[in-house]
Amino acid sequence: MTQLHSAPTPITSLTAKKRPAVLYAIRLLLLFCILLVAAQVWSAWSARQSRLDEHAAATSNMANALAAQAESSVRIVETVLAGVVERVEHDGSTPALNERLRTHMRNMVLQVNELHSLSIYGADGSWLVSSIDHPLAGTYADRDYFQFHLNNRSRNAYVGKPFRSRLSGVWLLPVSRRLDQPDGSFAGVALGTIQIAFFADLYESFDVGQEGVVMLARDDGTLIYRRPLNEKLIGTSIANGPVFTMYRSSGPVGTAMLRSKIDGVVRLYSYRHLGAVPLVVATAQSKKEILAEWEQSTLVMTGATVLVVLLLAGVGARLVRQIVIRDQLEAELRIAEEHLQERNQELTVLATRDGLTGLANRRHFEETLRLELKRAGRTGAPLSLVLLDVDFFKKYNDHYGHVAGDDCLRQVAAALRGGLARPTDLAARYGGEEFAVILPATGQVGARYVAERLRLAVMELGIAHAANPPGLVTISAGACTFHGKPGEEEDPDAFVRQADALLYRAKAEGRNRVATDAGDSGMAPPAAI
Repeated sequence: MTQLHSAPTPITSLTAKKRPAVLYAIRLLLLFCILLVAAQVWSAWSARQSRLDEHAAATSNMANALAAQAESSVRIVETVLAGVVERVEHDGSTPALNERLRTHMRNMVLQVNELHSLSIYGADGSWLVSSIDHPLAGTYADRDYFQFHLNNRSRNAYVGKPFRSRLSGVWLLPVSRRLDQPDGSFAGVALGTIQIAFFADLYESFDVGQEGVVMLARDDGTLIYRRPLNEKLIGTSIANGPVFTMYRSSGPVGTAMLRSKIDGVVRLYSYRHLGAVPLVVATAQSKKEILAEWEQSTLVMTGATVLVVLLLAGVGARLVRQIVIRDQLEAELRIAEEHLQERNQELTVLATRDGLTGLANRRHFEETLRLELKRAGRTGAPLSLVLLDVDFFKKYNDHYGHVAGDDCLRQVAAALRGGLARPTDLAARYGGEEFAVILPATGQVGARYVAERLRLAVMELGIAHAANPPGLVTISAGACTFHGKPGEEEDPDAFVRQADALLYRAKAEGRNRVATDAGDSGMAPPAAI
């Protein structure tokens, strides 16, 4: 009997039948890739703008602080000068009075950090009285502050152009006031000077990065100080520079991204005029340094996005092939299922690990502790818990910075991991600088031994910690033990609270020690420290 067989469907016919679905899948995949790239671009741009905005606010606040400090320094000198002027105009000038005035001026220079020197010049520019022991003879009528007071009857203080001292050679900023005769005619000038190095010492404490700038100038564009200090620039004019161009157009306060004419670096500048004092303070951070971290993260995210797009393109091509050839579809589905299971396993591992230290995270710790307590209740075996805390970690962060703090936690975590001998023991990051260790089938003696071993392992790392009395990073620990009985279960929270109380007892007794529920606590002898 002849048996009929249906002819197989040609691939070209199958492709024709499936073409609408294939085109739909391709268009959908292409749209998804475009949306993914657009979302990444928008996210990167938003992160960039957010970072620039944050630094603009920080730079503006820093400019406010710098302006307040500069104005305070000038005001202090003005106040001292006002007292000197009042004494000279009221008491007159005699050898005896001048000697008393010289003593007063020397005391003022010693007491006021801002002051470098105080001087009185006569109407001809000669040096009458000075806080300096051996002033140079001659006339100082050529100084710009002297000419200002000679030609202006204003009684206000005048901040002149910086000049190099003929006596000491250092750069000085003059703050002066006019002296008048009883009839109102010009009698001379009272001068107080501020050493430019004073501003350098003051502004060096501000963190503006490697290429950052702090600048102090007169509002006519005469540069007084620029960080980093370059004495060749002092007294030069930056009136045509970007900051003063913006100052003339935008007013006494402003923030903008500008390119320096001095070194060509693009920086985020923020400037402030000092109100009644004719000075302008500006601070700036390099655009390159501001965006360095953003560029790095954007590069990583861009690479990840490209990888995802490539993966999607590969999946799309595979999907089209699966639509056309059913057998390959089934094979690819099996492969995809295996890959998905592997990824799920990887995600499961990631979900139980702390991202910074690589130890178990708190969630995994709590699940493990609950299971081990139940097991201890069933078997009657002891279960010990050790809570550890890095001593004075906040001070460590404040002194060395958060990046160093993170590295410290990673090293401590590695020491804890290496100090556990059994695969059943679990070390976890409980939170912040606090860690926890679960020790199944371990009694009080064993728990204390393990805790001491971990404490010594951390000390042997030799991580410097200036705020900790031993000078090194140390830990304090509290160790407690649950002696299980068949059918008895311990409350995990109560167990943790018991270990936490012992940890706080170890801290209260001096840190760098272990406290146990046996009632003892101690630390390594001095030789071990």
